[in-house]
Amino acid sequence: MRTGTTVLGKFGRHAIEKGSSMTALPSTVEMYDLRMSDRAQPLYEAVKRFIAEEIEPRTEEFFRLGEGRADHWGYGEGQLELLDSIKAKAKEQGLWNFFLPNAETGEGLSNLDYAYIAVELGKNPIASECLNCSAPDTGNMEVLERVGTPEQKEQWLEPLLRGEIRSAYVMTEPDVASSDAKQLSCRAVRDGDEWVITGEKYWSSGAGDPRCKILIVMLMTDPDGPPYRRQSQILVPMGTPGLEIRGAMHVFGEDEAPHGHMHLRFNDVRVPYSNVLWGEGKGFEISQLRLGPGRIHHCMRSVGAAEKALELLVKRGLTREAFGKPIAYLGKNPEVIAKARIEIEAMRRMVLTAAKAMDVLGNAEARVWVSAIKAMVPIRTCQIVDEAIQVHGATGVSQWTPLARLYAGQRTLRLADGPDEVHWHVVGRAEISSMGEAAQGYNPKDAYYEMLEAHAGADHSGIFSGP
Repeated sequence: MRTGTTVLGKFGRHAIEKGSSMTALPSTVEMYDLRMSDRAQPLYEAVKRFIAEEIEPRTEEFFRLGEGRADHWGYGEGQLELLDSIKAKAKEQGLWNFFLPNAETGEGLSNLDYAYIAVELGKNPIASECLNCSAPDTGNMEVLERVGTPEQKEQWLEPLLRGEIRSAYVMTEPDVASSDAKQLSCRAVRDGDEWVITGEKYWSSGAGDPRCKILIVMLMTDPDGPPYRRQSQILVPMGTPGLEIRGAMHVFGEDEAPHGHMHLRFNDVRVPYSNVLWGEGKGFEISQLRLGPGRIHHCMRSVGAAEKALELLVKRGLTREAFGKPIAYLGKNPEVIAKARIEIEAMRRMVLTAAKAMDVLGNAEARVWVSAIKAMVPIRTCQIVDEAIQVHGATGVSQWTPLARLYAGQRTLRLADGPDEVHWHVVGRAEISSMGEAAQGYNPKDAYYEMLEAHAGADHSGIFSGP
């Protein structure tokens, strides 16, 4: 077989060089320096040590204390006390509020530095809350920190930063396809110095927790305005008259109490006009401010979940025998394990690069990177968790391992903060657009024969690879 190193080689190199900068994912050389900062490395090691020494040994006890509790939508005796004792130790050691990049109210970590830490948090179900870095509070605190008034920050941000209360973000509606947020119809009408809110929302994650005290709600305030200026975001305290909790949405048959994903009805709920965030018509802008970092935080933790699943897969494979050998060595299992490790490292690098893109390019310019990882990571993590379940057999779907919970969480994440299809569309559309000008006049047949004429008399024998 002739591979061609003359005319075709030159022509091919020219095509590659010409198109090398045309991509949906903008990048700079600096973006591919994925080293953790010197300042963050001791913090990262401290977090890993704290999870291993303080959180992991008490995680099973935390969930055991919640079993058989008297109030299904509350906590068991001693459960919150255990959690608060861990949180107090984390505060004492300075392991608190990492998620706010370059903010006076947090550790001031870059998105890249926090990515490394969030991966570790994703390996344990309560680690994020123990360090006050759990969703949906992280995104809500970031919104309040960025656009809240001094009064809003004092009333809601400060107790959230101290870990004294919880919050929820309320956007999705049951009667419209909420992935197209222009369709959201829950209304807020101004009446003097108040907003009057009517309508329904569901999948309000965290609104079932008795510690949840404040909702950030996406509401239509100007139905006749420009499409992306019709929505505003308004603070609604839990317990406001007219706010009805209709029940919990079940995730694969579980209501996930006491956290809960609640179905809410707003029956002429009145809140002060001053509860609007950043002014009327800013709903979409706030969503992008919140959802960009929120999506990347989810993906960071998903990599940690994939690591945990692979760890359990290998442990099970080495300690369980069938047909005369450990399961890990049976059939295609070595290949399954190898692919899982390769997928995890690919996801890790994509997530780190997206985090660095946010640091270098800014949230707006990095949005396609964020969509890329949001489309990619939950799907691949689901596949890894599924393989771990398979190696465990029936035990994998039982309460004896965290795998069923991990799978439910990752499968749900494929819908949360925008379904897969939306993010694939964002990346695909950007890739197509990036080639728009370059595609004009593309004609490989004419280009080929023009190349031959331009090199008349040259040795063309290497162009073809046939026998």
